[in-house]
Amino acid sequence: MTLRLFTFVAACAVLDSRLASRRMVMYMLGAVALSAWLVLMVLCTRNMLAHPWATLRDRAHGAWELASVGTSGLAIVATQVARHTPEHWWFAVAVPVWVVALCLYGLMTWLILWRASVERHERNGFEPDSWILMGGLAIATLAGANIHSLAPVWLAPAVRVITVVTWTAATLWIPVLIYFGLQRINRRPGMLHFAGVWWALVFPLGMYAAATDAMAAEIGQRSLSTVSLVFFWIAMAAWLIVVIAGLLTVREA
Repeated sequence: MTLRLFTFVAACAVLDSRLASRRMVMYMLGAVALSAWLVLMVLCTRNMLAHPWATLRDRAHGAWELASVGTSGLAIVATQVARHTPEHWWFAVAVPVWVVALCLYGLMTWLILWRASVERHERNGFEPDSWILMGGLAIATLAGANIHSLAPVWLAPAVRVITVVTWTAATLWIPVLIYFGLQRINRRPGMLHFAGVWWALVFPLGMYAAATDAMAAEIGQRSLSTVSLVFFWIAMAAWLIVVIAGLLTVREA
């Protein structure tokens, strides 16, 4: 449950990045995000160290990537503070936090893929929250693009390479997740009934649209802006479907 709570950190970070022009709001949301992140990191580390690797593997699922998502969001906040205030030293915080986000993504992805390998005989595909495997890389790409815009000459090339790699990996996840999603629907049509977990599908799609737009500017490929726009409308459609399905479920209840 503590891993799921990183959603709160990510939410504060997204709002903060959008309201960065209002310095007081930026400081307040940034402080809340940082405080929550520190508490959750301590709790999650304690909880995970209390179990053997095999137990963690059996419990791992897409929502565990929220630890990486929230950490990437915190890196974005740090770059916004460095950009919009005289406290440019926050950039030195953003870079290691971004690296931690990438390491967390690697750890959680390893556990999830390990479980998928062990359970491959079930052939049920991934749950909807497995789309966070793509969303975690998308927000890491957005964080990298923000860092690259402020990076000194000696660091900028490395940041750019990592950012391109994370965006490419996020893109490669999409057909894989679609395949396993369709396979799961084919075997279990009942999963199309509304459940709260479907909300986990919306964020990655929207974040991929934002990351692709940032990548278009990063590498000078304006054609990617069209891809970004397409995914924006896909994310909007997914959001509307989930909202309507949720309201209908509430009405029936």
